[in-house]
Amino acid sequence: MIAAEADETAGSHAEEDENYFVSMTDMMVGILFIFIIMLMVFALNFQKQTDQTEALTDQQKEQIEKAQELAQQIAHLQAQIDSEISKINQADQARAVLLERIRERLEAVGLKVTIDSDTGVLRLTEDAIRFAQNSATLDDTAARNVDSLSKVLADILPAYAICAAGAACPAAAGYVVETVFIEGHTDTTGSDDRNWQLSTERAVNTYRRMVDRFPALRGLKNSGSQEILSVSGYAYTRPATNRDDSEGLKINRRIDLRFVMEADREKRLTEVLRLLENMNLKVDALQASAKMGAGFGWRQAPGRTR
Repeated sequence: MIAAEADETAGSHAEEDENYFVSMTDMMVGILFIFIIMLMVFALNFQKQTDQTEALTDQQKEQIEKAQELAQQIAHLQAQIDSEISKINQADQARAVLLERIRERLEAVGLKVTIDSDTGVLRLTEDAIRFAQNSATLDDTAARNVDSLSKVLADILPAYAICAAGAACPAAAGYVVETVFIEGHTDTTGSDDRNWQLSTERAVNTYRRMVDRFPALRGLKNSGSQEILSVSGYAYTRPATNRDDSEGLKINRRIDLRFVMEADREKRLTEVLRLLENMNLKVDALQASAKMGAGFGWRQAPGRTR
């Protein structure tokens, strides 16, 4: 699968996908706390009102039942959110293990890399995969290093992919890679249009070298039966260094690999949203009922004084 980015906004979609789900989870936690506070306020107000009578009215009984049901749903939602956070953390840990395995194998063949665990980026240092100015051609050194990288990926990634029917698959790692983006980058020289084109060409040429030498890489699929390897171009928008001298420009003309782990977060978060909507309706109903009770006043049991 080749999905070359054509502009700066499209170029950042991989990282935004993950940040979206993490932000959604943070939002759910915040909303959950609001519901808990609202329930506590309701309970306190209700207690003050019911202290004035020993005989519960039908309306009071109904409110108590609704409050208890809402408390149960809050507890259930708390468990859902805790589970979601746990799954995200586990997927991040699995990616960290994958990146470390790749790093060890690459350094064993003389290629030094750095890892950004937060973003899942594997960056080859020194002159591993570099390009001349205004060029997308892999020189001899870069081509050999792409071959070394490809062999390591071909050995390790099958344990993080969905195997084709009938294929002999290694033991599954428990987590599947959704995409490995081959990311092309440029320095800040040249026109904006040319840099977007150039960064994409660098990623595409790297991809073609990888799958030409190791065709099995194209057979690696995610759960959606899509090829794992993909490409994107970022022009000069994500520099590896802010140095503007000749060495800094050279460092930024590079290829990075970004690993995105697969997780069925959308389905789980949709269920959480549905629960939140139901809880919101019940909170509204409780508030309306409380206002109605306050408007008519709470009756004190006959024959009792306070």
